[in-house]
Amino acid sequence: MAAGKGTRMKSRHPKVLHRLAGRSLLAHVLDTTAALPAHRCWVITGHGADAVESAIAASPARAVRQEPQRGTGHAVQQVVPHLADDGTTLILNGDVPLIAADTARALADACGGERLALLTIVLPDATGYGRIVRAGGAADGAVLGIVEHKDASEAQRQIREVYTGMMAAPTALLKRWVMALKDDNAQREYYLTDIVAMAVAEGVPVVATQAADETEVLGVNSPLQLADLERRFQRRQADALLEAGVRLADPARFDLRGTLAAGMDCEIDVGCVFEGAVTLGNDVRIGAHCVIRDAQIADGAVIHPFTHIEGAKVGAGALIGPYARLRPGADLGEDVHIGNFVEVKNSTLAKGAKANHLAYLGDATVGERVNYGAGSITANYDGANKHRTVIGDDVHIGSNCVLVAPVTLGAGGTIGGGSTVSKDTPAGQLTVARGKQVSIAGWTRPVKAPKKG
Repeated sequence: MAAGKGTRMKSRHPKVLHRLAGRSLLAHVLDTTAALPAHRCWVITGHGADAVESAIAASPARAVRQEPQRGTGHAVQQVVPHLADDGTTLILNGDVPLIAADTARALADACGGERLALLTIVLPDATGYGRIVRAGGAADGAVLGIVEHKDASEAQRQIREVYTGMMAAPTALLKRWVMALKDDNAQREYYLTDIVAMAVAEGVPVVATQAADETEVLGVNSPLQLADLERRFQRRQADALLEAGVRLADPARFDLRGTLAAGMDCEIDVGCVFEGAVTLGNDVRIGAHCVIRDAQIADGAVIHPFTHIEGAKVGAGALIGPYARLRPGADLGEDVHIGNFVEVKNSTLAKGAKANHLAYLGDATVGERVNYGAGSITANYDGANKHRTVIGDDVHIGSNCVLVAPVTLGAGGTIGGGSTVSKDTPAGQLTVARGKQVSIAGWTRPVKAPKKG
């Protein structure tokens, strides 16, 4: 179910499209359904339906709209005409993103096509939740119904087992039950939980399976709850990395918005963000406040603080940063040095190449042991097309040079500082391309005119 407006989010965007760990709440739920042997997945949309349906267009899920939105039972009424009569229907919530596949599978198994199965959780403080009422008040008694907090007696409010909003039901029975729902309540809505009483009245067993972890059944209704769930999720990921041997300076200041595979003896300082698919080799060190997305970093590389890396490969023993930026297509060999305020895009740097200060390398092929001076850039764009710069092995490029592509610098050559190079240079020679220095005797600097009045 993904039709709710999420008024408390105070946002123009549908609640289920707000992001947790870099992905929408709904995307997390769809990941769970993808791990189940489901015949088909339906997403019930309503508020912001166009945006939600666009977001799931690439997934196998299909959408059905709830217009207007008149409660959870009304939402399910929209989808039951599309369901076959056999099997089990599993109902999950689009704003409960961390439901585990094993938990969802256990819920469906508890139904078994014959019983109404409710997913419950035992909470220390159940305030605000619907209570699970069991026969005789026993923890293992038959489920008799769900009582909302506002309707519960003082005795019922002492019950700590609550309904999570997720259930599994025999499809044929579910179709009949939801179509028989009434809206005779103050909100004039159709409540899905009313089918519990119908099942009990018909003698259909109602069972409950409990989630082991509160975090996986927490819903998001406000920015505060979203932030809380983000930190819970990030701590869970941090703990898994710590148990795998990764050294995190502070697991409370760590964000993983994708996947991170790390070798042995990796160290990650505070404030780092990992997005997409990131792979770290052995003995990699990541400095504070780095952002790394879709990157491969080989053994022994050191990423100094405040470095941004996206779509790049970093070779073994390389030193990157601080304040460096590697953009997509950057492919750095062993022992490459990329220093502060250096940007590399769509370029390969061979073993031992260095660009240590204030430089730009775009669309370049850089040979081994090249020294690329401070303030030098490749002028790779002519306003319409990109062009490539090729720098041979052992080239030394002085400070503040402009390499106007397409251009090739011969191996072992030296480019004098301040040169603008627009033609290929020969191997092993010094190339200087700059204006002649002139000193003018007797020249005086202009002075400001005196102010009037």
